[in-house]
Order: sequence, then structure tokens, then C-alpha cells
Amino acid sequence: MAVPQCTAPAASAVQPSPAAAPAPGDGLTLEARLAAVEALMSLRLDEAAVAHEVRTAHIDTTPVDLADVITVPLTPTLQPPTSTPQPGTPVAALLERARARMETDGWCAGALSDESGAVCLLGAIRKEAGGDRSLEADATSVVLDAIHRRFGHHVDSVPEFNDSWGSGHTPTRMLGEAASMADAQGL
Repeated sequence: MAVPQCTAPAASAVQPSPAAAPAPGDGLTLEARLAAVEALMSLRLDEAAVAHEVRTAHIDTTPVDLADVITVPLTPTLQPPTSTPQPGTPVAALLERARARMETDGWCAGALSDESGAVCLLGAIRKEAGGDRSLEADATSVVLDAIHRRFGHHVDSVPEFNDSWGSGHTPTRMLGEAASMADAQGL
């Protein structure tokens, strides 16, 4: 026995048609047309939000306790870098140690180091130089050269460069680049 097929479309919910957006030739200014379109879109978004609430009201949800979901520490622990090859030259080795110090101790701006032990570019170099001012000056010079190559000659000093950043990512990266440069130059 054949089942008769219904060809009539299902009755859809009767919704009033939204007001049409103003046409470009209706004499309104651009600002007035934009305001009218914004009001129309706000109305449509409000209607969509209400429709969504109605369609999902039957779904039972329970609040999620983040302690049940998050299983890793919220703040990453600082780990020493994994087996980085040590450069063979004194300046390159100093810059690599300064980079590692900045990664482990943290970065700061406005001072050589802060009360928590974080260091700036120059502070990391100075601590790792161990009082050897000649080695410190050579390393600082290489860092400034690396900064000039990457960012241009408008940077006057290493501390100025360090203090112009909001985080230590770029200053730390510049220590690594300077270490590579020093190693390549045999310094």
C-alpha cells in the first residue's frame, strides 16, 4: 500500500518582516543610514538572542568547576633550556649565559635587576660577566650591533632598547641573536 506524500509546505512560524534598511537614494546622510542599519542589526541580534534562549531553555546545564577541568599549573614553571650548545668564544658564551639567566630569573625594565631577581639585558650581561668590565663592554657592543641590524640605528643604547618593551620576549631573543653573531665573528 502506497503512502500518500504530503506536498504542502509545513506551516512556518509567523514572524513580522523586519523593517528594510534605508536605500542609498532616500535622501538620508551616510551617518543617518549607518545609524538606521545599526538599529536594525541590533533589533535582529536581540530577536536572535531571545530565540536562542527559547530554543535552549529545556537544556539542563550545571556550572563547571574549573578545578575539575584544569590539570596543569596556571603559571608555567621556568625550566632551564635543554642542552643548548655552548658557543666557543668568550663573548658568545657570556651572551648565551645572560640569555639563560634572563629566561630563568625573569626580565625587568627600568633597573639592572628588581627585588625578585629579574634582570634587564645589561643586568644579565653584567651578572654573567662576573666583574670583567672588558668582556661586559664587548658583549654589550655586540648586543647593540644586533639591535641595530634588526631594528635600525635609532636605538641609542641597550638599556633604552630593553626598557622599550612590555615583556622580556624580544630582549631575550636579542641576547640569543647577539650570541650567534659573536660566535660567527669569533668574539
